[in-house]
Amino acid sequence: MFVDLHTHIDQYDPDELPGILERALNAKVGAIIAAGVTVESTRRCLELADEYDNVFAGVGVHPSDLTGDLDNAALDQLRRMAAEQQVVVMSEVGLDHQDHSPDRAVQERAFRAQLGIAREAGLPVVFHMRFATGDMLRVLGEERVSDLGGAAHYFQGSHEEAAAVIDMGCYISLAKPLLRLPELQDVARKMPLQWIVLETDCYPQPFKGKRAKWTEPKDVPVVAAKLAELKGLDIAEVMETTTANVLAMLGHKAGLVSAVL
Repeated sequence: MFVDLHTHIDQYDPDELPGILERALNAKVGAIIAAGVTVESTRRCLELADEYDNVFAGVGVHPSDLTGDLDNAALDQLRRMAAEQQVVVMSEVGLDHQDHSPDRAVQERAFRAQLGIAREAGLPVVFHMRFATGDMLRVLGEERVSDLGGAAHYFQGSHEEAAAVIDMGCYISLAKPLLRLPELQDVARKMPLQWIVLETDCYPQPFKGKRAKWTEPKDVPVVAAKLAELKGLDIAEVMETTTANVLAMLGHKAGLVSAVL
């Protein structure tokens, strides 16, 4: 079975979730990680993980959702949630330096604080680094993320950026941009399969018009098929290796996920 490393299924209408999960299982996606972007959405991810055996939670506040420094109350809530059994990663956390993003110093303080919580809970970190690769690599190095492990989520970077992430002991998480970006395809073609994991980053997409076009966890095999084509491999090998990579990344939490695969 596949693992969808990173989703936002908590943002879908609750009535949609049974169908989303059924379609995922039919596509051989056996485990789904729902990542928080705020304290409130993290709580919802935990509720889904309690409700559905094949859903697991990520704890975190997304850099673009920050409205200021994370206060002690928010950090305490994140710390308590990170200790819950069904939480397997710290996510979605990181840096985002687009023009409209929150203050960079605020982002970095929040990211470092959440890395500290990950360290306390023994969780790998699935991180967001849009337009912030240099600062992200600096912070990851200073905070010794290699001790925790993790993955660069929704990766669309260069060979050099992928190599730097891997050198820190973190995986490269590929999603549907692999289907349409020639530069990313070239990076993936040359990247060791042993350092690749898969995700959809799915969330409600009404801008696509027809509901059938929305990305869901069921689309992980589409990404896997493209990766298999690029590398000249059988899709079964991509499934086996990328799932093994996720379990290796999860460390002491791997048993929870492997039990549903």
